[in-house]
This record gives sequence, C-alpha cells and structure tokens, in this order.
Amino acid sequence: MGEIVGAGLLAHVPTIVLPEEVRLELNEGKEITLVTGLRELREEVFERDDYDTVVVLDSHWATTVEFVATAQHRRAGLFTSEELPRGMCRMPYDYPGDPELAHNIAKSADRHGTWITAIDDDHLPVYYATINLWKFLGEGLPDKRWVTIGVCQTGDMEDHLRLGRALADGIAATPGRRVLVIASGALSHTFWPLRQLRDHESSDPAHIFTAEARAADEERIAWFKEGRHDKVLDTMDEFWKYKPEAKFFHYLMMAGALGEQACVATARQYGAYENSIGTGQVHLWFDRPADGWTGTAARPVPSPTPPPSPSPRTPHSRV
Repeated sequence: MGEIVGAGLLAHVPTIVLPEEVRLELNEGKEITLVTGLRELREEVFERDDYDTVVVLDSHWATTVEFVATAQHRRAGLFTSEELPRGMCRMPYDYPGDPELAHNIAKSADRHGTWITAIDDDHLPVYYATINLWKFLGEGLPDKRWVTIGVCQTGDMEDHLRLGRALADGIAATPGRRVLVIASGALSHTFWPLRQLRDHESSDPAHIFTAEARAADEERIAWFKEGRHDKVLDTMDEFWKYKPEAKFFHYLMMAGALGEQACVATARQYGAYENSIGTGQVHLWFDRPADGWTGTAARPVPSPTPPPSPSPRTPHSRV
C-alpha cells in the first residue's frame, strides 16, 4: 500500500530561475528568499531517501473536459516558456515518470465521480509550475520519479477535492509507493498593470497588489501553521475575492488528498512571504503527522460519491 509522506504549497515564480545577478538587480541588491527557501527544502526533504515519487499539482496546466495525469516513462527536453521566453529559455529537464501510479490514479476516478485520464504522449507540453520546482528540488536526483496533474478549468471546488480523493486512493493502490505531493502555485494573484509593474518587482510584500490581499494571504499562512485546513477550506468564498492563482485549485487538490477539513498537518515555512509583481508567494511544507494526516493512524477512505449522470467515459467526444 502506498502513502503520502509529505506535501507542500510551493511558489514557482519565474524570478527563482533567473541568473543571480538579475535577481539581485530586481530585488534591491538582496537575494529573494523564495530561492534560499527552496534550497533549504531540498536539503531537508528532497535529498532524503524516504520517498519514491513527487506528484505536482500544476496551477499553470489547465485542462477542459477531464483531469490529466502524466504517464510517460521519462520526460526530457528543453523548456522555453510561452509566457516569459526571455527569462525561461531552453531550460534542460530530464526525469523519470511513474506510469504505474498515474494509471492507478486514473482508475480511482469513477469511485469519486470524476474523470481522470493518464496520458503517455511524449509531445504533451510541460509547464514552468512543474519545471521550475524540479530544477530546485529534483535535478541531480535521477532516481526520483515526477508526475504532474493539471487543474481543470471547467471544474469547481468540489471537483478538485474529488481529484485529491482519487489521488490519495491511487497512491494507496500502488504497492510500496511513498509520495510527496506539491501544490505548485501562489496565494493572492493579481498582477500590477504593465505600465506600473516595473515599479513593483521587489520581493518586499509591501508591493502586494492590495493591503487586503496581503492580509488574506497572511491569515491563511497563520492557519496553515496551526494545522487549521478547515478554516482555509471553509472560507474559500472569502479568499476568492483576492483571486488566488488558479482559484487555489492546486491547494484544493492537495487538501482532498490529505483529508480536507479533517487534515491537521502543520506547516513550516521556508523563506519569507514575498511579492511577485503584485502576487503573494510562499513556501509551506507539511510533514505527515505521526498519527496520520487527519490525526488517526490511517487515512479514512471517503464514502463513494456517485458520478454525475450521464457519465460518458470519453468526454472529449462532446466537444
């Protein structure tokens, strides 16, 4: 039986992969702590031998009629971002995938009333919400497998929680697998307009788009440190006012895998809470509590949620 042994809400902002001299120029001569935080996280968590696979819940990869899990045996190539090709250009990547796990996640979809497909197409694009974190946390660790799952742009909060439940069941169905889950994305996520953003490139959170957005981010960071996932989930309507990245679907998928409101894992923070041209960024890591993610020795298996009717197995045929 597989298990989730650690999880994190991590920032992937393009700044972290810029050359050091450029980072210092943008940040008033200081290193951004999102970089130093990832270095510390790699040393303390990702260089250990107590996990096999990393599953990235990628806020930049938006599917439409189903969730998709990458199922390639290996992903390798050069990555140039369509969004920021000057800063993220021809970045090499090469890492093994975990087809067995991806297919087990997909097989768990029906039980939770959702649709997940495992795709092994070598030409499937990759996104920097995965690649930037792999560069810090996975590069140079050739035996660690990486799988990515995107958000679904037609889904809502419940759909992404269901994905998380299926993810947990798929991991449990994979014998011996020990998995780290990364929710890759930001907190509040409003950019400064183009003609103003160059005045707000410092990492100082004074540059967050509004004081209200900063306060909402900091409130949730405090809740995460207290293990109060219930408060985060119960106030999503309020948080959506501050436009969290991808509607915070990356976190919601992770929460679905960890027990949702019952999750009691407390966060430790790597680096500071920082600005990225108006958006709120932080690295928070959750170790699996000794008595389980929900305070019990074993994660409770959610009751089956009946799938919507009709439930065609090839939803793309309707598009």
